[in-house]
Amino acid sequence: MATIKPFKAIRPTKDKVAFVASKSYEEYDMEERNAILAYNPFSFLHIINPGFKFHKTISGKERFKLVHNRYLEFLEENIFIQDENPCFYLYQIENDDFKSLGFFCATSVDDYTADIIKKHEDTLRSREELFADYLNTVGFNAEPVLMTYKNNPEIAQLLYQQINNSPEYDFTTTDRVRHQVWKVVESDVIHQIQEIFEASEALYIADGHHRSASSFLLREELKARNPSHTGNEAYNFFMSYLIPESEVRIYEFNRMVKDLNGFSKEGFLIQLDTYYRIEEKDDGIYKPSKKHHFSMYLDGRFYSLYLRKKVYDFTDALSTLDTQILYKTILEPILGISDLRNDSRIAYGYGKYNLLKMKDTIDNGEFAVGFSLVPITIDEVKAVADEGLVMPPKSTYIEPKLRSGLSIYKL
Repeated sequence: MATIKPFKAIRPTKDKVAFVASKSYEEYDMEERNAILAYNPFSFLHIINPGFKFHKTISGKERFKLVHNRYLEFLEENIFIQDENPCFYLYQIENDDFKSLGFFCATSVDDYTADIIKKHEDTLRSREELFADYLNTVGFNAEPVLMTYKNNPEIAQLLYQQINNSPEYDFTTTDRVRHQVWKVVESDVIHQIQEIFEASEALYIADGHHRSASSFLLREELKARNPSHTGNEAYNFFMSYLIPESEVRIYEFNRMVKDLNGFSKEGFLIQLDTYYRIEEKDDGIYKPSKKHHFSMYLDGRFYSLYLRKKVYDFTDALSTLDTQILYKTILEPILGISDLRNDSRIAYGYGKYNLLKMKDTIDNGEFAVGFSLVPITIDEVKAVADEGLVMPPKSTYIEPKLRSGLSIYKL
């Protein structure tokens, strides 16, 4: 059912790939980003931050045009090349405790509209339109949508046969992550992979809902303007990175709230007692260990919150998510937070040491209370998507995080 296609990637030359590849723009702090821009002329950051060349912050349509110009310069200076034949591109990411192997391909806008490509997040129309305008102006797609597929031994065998060959790229970044890329050029292997996906039930978006929605808007716009539209044009597809679901890691986002919505500490605990069995903890940092069980930090103490299941209704896949339970039992009815995306009273955190960071920010008075959850599973993500439901914002932090600039899809 799922249509995937090889494509002629625009990508860095071998000698420059380690300099070109970058993390996403938001992952750098300003000092690190400016240092890279100042001392690495090959960084992909120069394309997405074209104003640096002019010592000026540039936004909107003017920025989009300059992004296109910087992209053309990378082509003209042979920092980028384009493959002559359509390929799939295997990309393996490896560090001390994590390895994942997936591949870049072109996925179908028609599959997105037909719900063969399944979603689990809401998108904002304004962001969809902005990114569609960006894609139309710059003429390329450099940020793949991360999608998962059901583990398949045939696909695994085909991919692992390919990585016995010498990689096209093999480099390690300063965060000690190894990146390897292989080109799949053999037409028989490409056809085998396509046939397996044609028989698959669905693909699931893990990260990139706005990018997918924007590609649909762009297709509709360009289709309307093209009297000779055939359905085979590049704009009918968008670049994705497909990975087996077993090689995706999902981490939790903690929630921190700035005040108790007018309640005293004691009054707040009494309110919680309706839905939770509350236990105060004495032994330092406390992390939840199972579903429907939360860790709360309040006034210098950790508490465990055990959901009273007899007073909470499990009605569908969404209602069983811990992020939804927390929202429906605490954040909205007690703390008065109905808009999880835009309310300035709530903040989110993730990362290896985030529980400690949450404690520190509350101890420092920046927030009044914090909640820690166990991660959502890939099966829960799929169940929500299969039922056509939408998760609360910041329900999942997903890895792998791909380096930008390794593969570009020309529109």
